[in-house]
Amino acid sequence: MNRKNLAKWTCMLGTVAGLASCSPDVPKFVPSSYETLDVKKQDITMTVKFSAKMKGQADVNITPQVSGQLMKICVSEGELVKKGQTLFLIDSRNAQLDLEAARANLEAALANENSAKLEFESNQNLFDKKIVSRYMLDNSQNAYRQAQAAVAQARAAVNRAKVDLGFCTITAPVSGVIGEIPVRAGDQVSPLSELTLLSGNTKMDAEFSVTEAISEEMVQAGMSNADKEKFLANLPEVTFVMKNGTEYPHKGRITSLTGVVNAATGSLACKASFPNPDGHLYSGVQGTVVMPYAEKDVIVIPQDAVVRLQDKSLVYAVKADSTATAVDVKIEDVGNGKDCIVRAGLNEGDKIVTVGANNVVEGQKVLFGENDVVSVQ
Repeated sequence: MNRKNLAKWTCMLGTVAGLASCSPDVPKFVPSSYETLDVKKQDITMTVKFSAKMKGQADVNITPQVSGQLMKICVSEGELVKKGQTLFLIDSRNAQLDLEAARANLEAALANENSAKLEFESNQNLFDKKIVSRYMLDNSQNAYRQAQAAVAQARAAVNRAKVDLGFCTITAPVSGVIGEIPVRAGDQVSPLSELTLLSGNTKMDAEFSVTEAISEEMVQAGMSNADKEKFLANLPEVTFVMKNGTEYPHKGRITSLTGVVNAATGSLACKASFPNPDGHLYSGVQGTVVMPYAEKDVIVIPQDAVVRLQDKSLVYAVKADSTATAVDVKIEDVGNGKDCIVRAGLNEGDKIVTVGANNVVEGQKVLFGENDVVSVQ
């Protein structure tokens, strides 16, 4: 009780005494008790929150495989496209000419191969009749083999030209949403040019970091990959909350936790996978991943019972004589805005002051019975 409250109490007693001296029918003053709680252990579900950023599981940087002039952009930024849909067209005239030249070279190689074959077969017949030497037969056989190799090279050149011609039409490798398009029709592009980012957003990953201490609680050191995957699969579902406070309607699951601590931040990268059937999530969206986890057989008290004093957390325990004594406790926020877990300082069966704890002082009586009245003389 502070001095101000003590003064009020003294004044009140004086007033009551003065009234009592004037009238014998004034009722006796009965002081009221503080609200208290009997400490007990219970099970509770806590939540942990992590800042996260969304990324499509199939995000693809679209870059050309050949150099040339960009002739046409077939999509627009933010457009939803299907796998195989045409995105960009590059000038294909040079590639078409290269294909025609490769085909002509193949025809010439085939003709040369046919001539070399006839020469070899003729020399083989003459050798069998002992008209030509082994030297001439071997030379003709080598020429035939060289012609066959030339045909194989020409066919490869034709196939390569076909591929290059196909690269002039850039299609979507996955279904998703088109990101920013930094190029324009008529630009000269090359394999180093980035045309756009295609976000395959049917499934999204919320990427976030967890502290090393939390990760050790989740996955024990030395756990095998199979046990780790089984453990992650058994973790509860998580929720994604947008920056505006809106909760994403579909639940996600934690799918990966790296085993390497970032030296700069002291944290580990983690991913939670969320379905995105309606396309409401986009790559780059930021928010919060909320992960619940159960705590069993712990002491839970209301936050109103905790008195913050600089770097300490205190609660007022009620002793047998109904007086309060301050107890230093170690607490952990539950995340619901109302309760906290007491990790140290209290035992099951203790009685503590809840509502009004901030007004209690050491040694003050906080519980009063029916016989605890202020007598008026």
